[in-house]
Amino acid sequence: MLSPLTTVAIFLVATVDEGGEQSVRELLADLPGLRRSYGFGAPDGRLSCVAAVGSEVWGRLFGGPRPAELHPFEELSGRRHRAVATPGDLLFHIRATRQDLCFGLASEIMARLRGSVTVADEVQGFKYLDVRDLMGFVDGTENPQGRAAVDAVLVAGEDADFAGGSYVIVQKYLHDLDAWNALPVEAQEKVIGRTKLTNVELDEPTSHVSLNTVTDEDGGERQILRDNMPFGSPGRGEFGTYFIGYSRTPEVTEEMLRNMFLGTRDATHDRILDFSTAVTGTLFFAPSADFLDDLPDPPAAAGERPVPHTRTESPEGAGADGTLGIGDLNRSTAP
Repeated sequence: MLSPLTTVAIFLVATVDEGGEQSVRELLADLPGLRRSYGFGAPDGRLSCVAAVGSEVWGRLFGGPRPAELHPFEELSGRRHRAVATPGDLLFHIRATRQDLCFGLASEIMARLRGSVTVADEVQGFKYLDVRDLMGFVDGTENPQGRAAVDAVLVAGEDADFAGGSYVIVQKYLHDLDAWNALPVEAQEKVIGRTKLTNVELDEPTSHVSLNTVTDEDGGERQILRDNMPFGSPGRGEFGTYFIGYSRTPEVTEEMLRNMFLGTRDATHDRILDFSTAVTGTLFFAPSADFLDDLPDPPAAAGERPVPHTRTESPEGAGADGTLGIGDLNRSTAP
């Protein structure tokens, strides 16, 4: 996940059927090995997979504490646009430089889970031109890098039981490209807040870029890591962007979404929403590779008291260098 953007991805969102919990636990425990098996023969393919779990199913899969900020996605209803909340217990974010590697691993995952889960959404994304979305603008320019990315994305001592994990919010957006392309380029640039050809940021306080700039009380920018992918079907006239944002705390992404859908002092809403409709919305927690290697026991039997979640300071060095990273679920080889 902290590795550079790839050229293709598959996003799988599923709900866990009643009685399917054990199959899901077994798949999660085996997932690092499955990734290694499919990626071993093509190291240049950079195959990786992030598995993430939703709020409603967490207590069905694992006993003991749960991530401190894991909760259902908050639906937002603005004056003109709505960020919908949709079902989702599991997210598999599969990335590579080759579509066949993503397809193979996704097929294996679903073969293992068939009869235990119901697929809620599947999107196959691709890199478009020079990292542009289908609206023609460069996407992901402000992604943090290096140490800044680790600090922005990975949980650390504030929730030591889940250090090295990350919160993930996904939304599937469908674009009205006919209406968008009818706008003059200058008008499009004011909506986005960047020049279309050169990707230079503009001083537009009501733009998409401005509304997605979130600061702390000291004026420092609070960042997330986006791994968005275009998707579509020209034959069906479907064109979209799959938004996926990783963050150390979901409140940063949630504030961005509130600005977009509910507005700010400067804007009633993000004008990109006049051309882009959110058709899904779900929040997950992606645990570290160490968590998957040693899953907590299943939930306590009926009548037993669950272990309360208490926040403690992390051991020295926990999560400090990103080695608990969730990106490729594999600590033996670099992504």
